[in-house]
Amino acid sequence: MKSAQIKKVPRYPVGWSDLPGGESVRLAVQSVSDEFSQRIFGYHFVKLGALSSQIALKQCAIGHQICQTPASVPHTGLIAASTELPYVENSIDGFLLANELDFAQDPHQILREVDRCLTQSGYVIISGFNPYSLAGLGKYLPERKGNILHDARFFSSHRVKDWLNLLGFEVIEQRRMLFSMLFFNQRRSLPASWQQKLATYLPWCTSVYVIIARKRVLPMTTIRPKWKLSPNFRPVGASMYQRENTALSTISSSAGNAELSDKQVK
Repeated sequence: MKSAQIKKVPRYPVGWSDLPGGESVRLAVQSVSDEFSQRIFGYHFVKLGALSSQIALKQCAIGHQICQTPASVPHTGLIAASTELPYVENSIDGFLLANELDFAQDPHQILREVDRCLTQSGYVIISGFNPYSLAGLGKYLPERKGNILHDARFFSSHRVKDWLNLLGFEVIEQRRMLFSMLFFNQRRSLPASWQQKLATYLPWCTSVYVIIARKRVLPMTTIRPKWKLSPNFRPVGASMYQRENTALSTISSSAGNAELSDKQVK
């Protein structure tokens, strides 16, 4: 598998306003993430990254929600790098990575840290840009090169799901939404009914996807073998005891035969 780590550090967005059409992307990701968060129960939930911290999860059952951002982003909350999470192992019940992997230098390390900090049945919600959409094609066009969206990695959902499967996660559900070019400011957006039809019949055209996965830890149980080993040798004492018993039985049987022959003669 090709490594996702790159040498150049991508530009990191301070908020959704840095992205073209960022408000529509935020609303689309927020609606699906808020619905997915209803399945997560526990005590601690982490919104990882600047974009994740601006996603409101009103329907989430976990009240303690931590907003973690890097030092370069002026946000209130916990300041720490996504590649070195300051949490104890198996202590977080849920993570939200709203397009965090698209602007990461080493997304594998972020997922490994998430896997380390999640509980044995914890959840992770990941959103990303679809590279096979019109927005993915617009990244390679010589238009608006100064836009920060050109630095986005555009990992496909299949690739992200492969990473999750390698870490032992079970992908529960995936949603695709938002048919938009993103690089151009559209004066009129498509109606919600058209967005729903395009997401249903042409999912490869949608610009954004959201994945929810659950961490699975299989318990290690010992199984006793049904067969038993038989020794290939016998102790010397046991063999001598068996020979003595065989000799005594032979003598007793010969004596009994002699008595029967004497009775027959008489």
